[in-house]
Amino acid sequence: MEEYLQELKHAQDSGLARYIGVSNFTVAQMKQAIEILGEGVLYTNQVEVHPYLQNAQVVDFCKQNEMIVTGYMPFAYGDVLKDGSIKHIAEKHGATPAQVVLAWMAKSGFVTIPSSTKKANIESNLGYVDVVLNDEDMTTIANLDRGHRLANPDFAPEWTRFSFLIATVYVKNVRYSPDVFS
Repeated sequence: MEEYLQELKHAQDSGLARYIGVSNFTVAQMKQAIEILGEGVLYTNQVEVHPYLQNAQVVDFCKQNEMIVTGYMPFAYGDVLKDGSIKHIAEKHGATPAQVVLAWMAKSGFVTIPSSTKKANIESNLGYVDVVLNDEDMTTIANLDRGHRLANPDFAPEWTRFSFLIATVYVKNVRYSPDVFS
């Protein structure tokens, strides 16, 4: 990890990248990365986050170290959109379940980019900014956490100990993977 992260830092110092982000880093890996790079260098950790997997240990560590959490799979392949509690909150606010989930993500301090192949859904999702969740709504959604990880290939980590390394560098708004720098 040390060589890899130092190369990413060199790319940043050379003006090739504004930020350094990592993906699927556990707390132990983030600690190791901070030891290598210093505090305040890692910009984001992209991890699976949705109402059924709130990833509290990783999220808390990121927040303590001023790292943005970029949450992927916010709808859990659509599972959370069918949840009775999410649907109830949506009805109460005159919103869609997707808008409720995105409002929860935003109020929780996460950055997310939900995927959709339908223009109407993409446009509708933007309505999340008009959904104001109250403390009761946030507590209801917090109580949905069941540790339900969906991105869990056979090479995936033991999330309590270590993780696989995927770092991403954005150069002039273009995403590059590590092999670009080898």
